[in-house]
Amino acid sequence: QVQLQDSGPGLVKPSQTLSLTCTVSAGSFTTNNYYYWSWIRQPPGKGLEWIGYIAYSGSTYYNPSLKSRTSISRDTSRNQFALQLSSVTPEDTALYYCARVTRTYYNGGYYPDVFDSWGQGAQVTVSS
Repeated sequence: QVQLQDSGPGLVKPSQTLSLTCTVSAGSFTTNNYYYWSWIRQPPGKGLEWIGYIAYSGSTYYNPSLKSRTSISRDTSRNQFALQLSSVTPEDTALYYCARVTRTYYNGGYYPDVFDSWGQGAQVTVSS
């Protein structure tokens, strides 16, 4: 059973860069190409918003509305993947989750499918 642990600073000032890390247990996630590794957030009183994910190959895919400010990377030596969101505003205040995503084969290619394992969530507040 894989476990994900997300962590990061609880408070970020406006215009700064938010940085979060997700540590994956149960072996290195780079040895298994069946999954994507994703970040999702939930602002207070709102629904879930997908931020982006990184594939086994290292390719990244981002929500178009956040793409210009988002970077997802991985550190294979530490079994970690990370989120950086730049130029934050109070609207970026949210509970941030990391998650594992299964893949499905469709029409000649592989695509993300089910978010099957989640971290516990890391609260981030953007305030001066």
